[in-house]
Amino acid sequence: MVDNPTWDVEDLVTGLDMPETAVHDALAALADHAMILPSSNRPGSLRAVSPQLGLLVLLDQAERRTVAEQARIQATRASVLARAASRDDNEREEIVRLKGVDELRDRLSEHARTATESVMMLTGGPAIPPQIRESGGALSRMALDRGITIRHIYQETVLQDPASCAYAEEMAKCGEDSRVLPGSPVRMTLVDRRIALLPIESHLGRGAVEIRSVRLVSALCLLFDLLWEKGVPFSRWAGSSMDGLTKQASAILRLLRCGRTDEAIGRQLGLSERTVRRTVADIMKRLDAESRFQAGVEAALRGWI
Repeated sequence: MVDNPTWDVEDLVTGLDMPETAVHDALAALADHAMILPSSNRPGSLRAVSPQLGLLVLLDQAERRTVAEQARIQATRASVLARAASRDDNEREEIVRLKGVDELRDRLSEHARTATESVMMLTGGPAIPPQIRESGGALSRMALDRGITIRHIYQETVLQDPASCAYAEEMAKCGEDSRVLPGSPVRMTLVDRRIALLPIESHLGRGAVEIRSVRLVSALCLLFDLLWEKGVPFSRWAGSSMDGLTKQASAILRLLRCGRTDEAIGRQLGLSERTVRRTVADIMKRLDAESRFQAGVEAALRGWI
C-alpha cells in the first residue's frame, strides 16, 4: 500500500495473489495498529502511514505493553513478598535447619530474588568449589542487576587458589565490593541485615542454619562490620606484594616473631595447623633461616614485617 497508494481491495487481491478474505483480515489488523488510516484525498479509501511513522506507532504500542507488564510483575512481586513476610512472621522459627546443599541453594536463590537492600558474605576455607562459584556467581549477578549492594569478605587462604581468586576478580568487575582478611572466625551470608545463613560443615554437604532472631542477626552484622573495617580492599590486595609475601604469610610472620606456636597461630588466623607449618617452612626456606626465631628476626631486618 506504501508503494501503490491508489490500490483498492481488488487491486491488492490481484497484485498480491491473496484471497480476498485474507486481504480484509490483513487490513483489519493494520487498522487495529493504526498502520492504515482513512484517506482525506480519496474519501472512502484507506491509506498507509509512512514506514517511519508506522514503526514509531508499533514501538509506542510495545512500550505501553512493556510498562503494563512491568507494573503487573511489580504488583505480583509485592504480593509474593507480602505473603512470604506473613508466613515468616507466623510460621518460621527464629532458627531453622536447612538440610543438605540443595535446600541451602534454594534458600540462597530465594534471597537473591527477594533481598531489598544488601547482601553481605564472609567466605573462608582453602578454596571455593567450582559448583559454588558457578551458582553463587549467577545469584550474585542477579542481585547486583536488581540494584542490591553486595559486600564480600574473603579469607586470604581462599584467594591463594587461582580459580577462586579469578572468581573474586570477576565478581569485583560485576560490582561486588570486596575485602580480604588473613583469617576469619566464621563463614556466613547476611541478607538485608535481618537474615543470617551459617553453613554447617559445608564440605560434607550438611546444609546450614538460617537465623532470623533480631538479636543474633544484629550481633553477626556487628561482627561483619568490624571485620570489614579491618579488611584490605580486594583491588589493593590483588595489586600489592611484600617481597612476594601474601597478607596471610605476613600475618603468620608477625605472630611467629612473637613466639607463637603453629597451633596458636592457626587458631588466631582461622587456619589449619598444617597450613601454618607449610607457610612457615616456605618462609624459612626463602629467608635461608635455620630456626623459626631466626626467620622472624631476618624478616624484620628486611622490612617484611
